[in-house]
Amino acid sequence: MSRRSTTFRTLTASALLVVALAACGEAGSSGTEASGGSTSTASGTVCEPVAGDALVVLEDDKNLQTVDNIIPAANAAAVANQPAVLELLDTVSAALDTDKLIALNKAVDVDRQTSSQAAQKFVEDEGLAATSTPGTGTSLVVGAANFSESTTLAEIYAAVLRSGGYDVTVQTVDARETYLPALESGQLSVFPEYVGTLTEFLNKEINGADAEPLASGDLDSTVTALRDLGTQKGLTFGEPSAAQDQNAFAVTTAFAEKYDVSTLSELAEACPGGVTLGAGPECPERAFCQPGLEETYGLNVTNFVNLDVGGPLTKSALLQGEIVLGLVFSSDGQLG
Repeated sequence: MSRRSTTFRTLTASALLVVALAACGEAGSSGTEASGGSTSTASGTVCEPVAGDALVVLEDDKNLQTVDNIIPAANAAAVANQPAVLELLDTVSAALDTDKLIALNKAVDVDRQTSSQAAQKFVEDEGLAATSTPGTGTSLVVGAANFSESTTLAEIYAAVLRSGGYDVTVQTVDARETYLPALESGQLSVFPEYVGTLTEFLNKEINGADAEPLASGDLDSTVTALRDLGTQKGLTFGEPSAAQDQNAFAVTTAFAEKYDVSTLSELAEACPGGVTLGAGPECPERAFCQPGLEETYGLNVTNFVNLDVGGPLTKSALLQGEIVLGLVFSSDGQLG
C-alpha cells in the first residue's frame, strides 16, 4: 500500500490511558460492530471498524481544516529596534515540523520530561544556538499559554533568544483572552502562536463576531491576513513553521491497511456506503467536522458516536473497534 511519510503517524495502545469500554458512553448504541468486515448496500460498501494497536492520521488532502502552523508573534514596539529577535525565532520555525512537534509533546506528555529539558535538547539537536550576541543588555518576556505544547515552544524561543544574549523570562498566562492584550501592550514581548486560530480571533475582534472567515486551508493567504490584522493591534510576526497543531481524523493502521487508504478522499471512495465517526458533541454542527467531511469529501457518516475531542475516549474507541474514524489532534504526543 502506498504510504505518505508526512501523513502516517502511529499511536500505540500502550501509550493510552486505560479506558474501559463502558467509558465510551453510548458507543455501542451506534449500531456498528467491531467485526473487522464490511457489508454492501445499494449505495456501496459500508466499512465496519477494524480494531488495532495503533492509529494513523489520514491526510486532509482537500484542506478541510484551517491551517494552524506555529508562528512567532511579537509586540511590534518591543522588537522594532531588535531585528535579531524575529531572525532568531525564524530559525526555530525553519527547524520545526509536525513530526518534531509530536516528538516534543511526547517527551513532555508521555516521557515526563520538563518543557525546559525538552526545549534545551531540541535547541542542541537542531543547532539553533546563536553565533553572536546582539541582544546583550535587552530584556524580553516570552509568553506561554497554560498547556504543555505552548510552554515547550516558549522554552525553545527563550533558549534561542538567551543564546543571542537576551535576558529572557518565560511567563505563563491562562488563555488568549488574557495573554493577547498583554502581548499587545508590551507586557509580553513574544509568543508562540497558531496561524489560523489567531487570525480568526483577531478577525472577530476587529471586524465583529459575524465577520467572514479570513483563515483557510491556504497558509500563504492566511498569514497575509494575519499580518494585516496584527498591524492594527501593534503586533508583528516571524515566519510560520511547517509544524501544525490542528484537527485531524484517524483510523487504525489495521483499517488503513485493509482498505488501502491514506487520505480522506480515499476513505470516502473506499466506503461509499458509510462509516461511523466518533468525536466531541459539537462535531455534527461544526463545519470542520461532520458537515465538512460530508460536503468536502462526500463521506457518508452513517453513525455518529458522542465521545471527546482528541481525548482518550475517542482514541480508545478507535483502537477497540467501536468506530471507524475519530477526531484527534495532529501534534498529539502519543502519535509517532
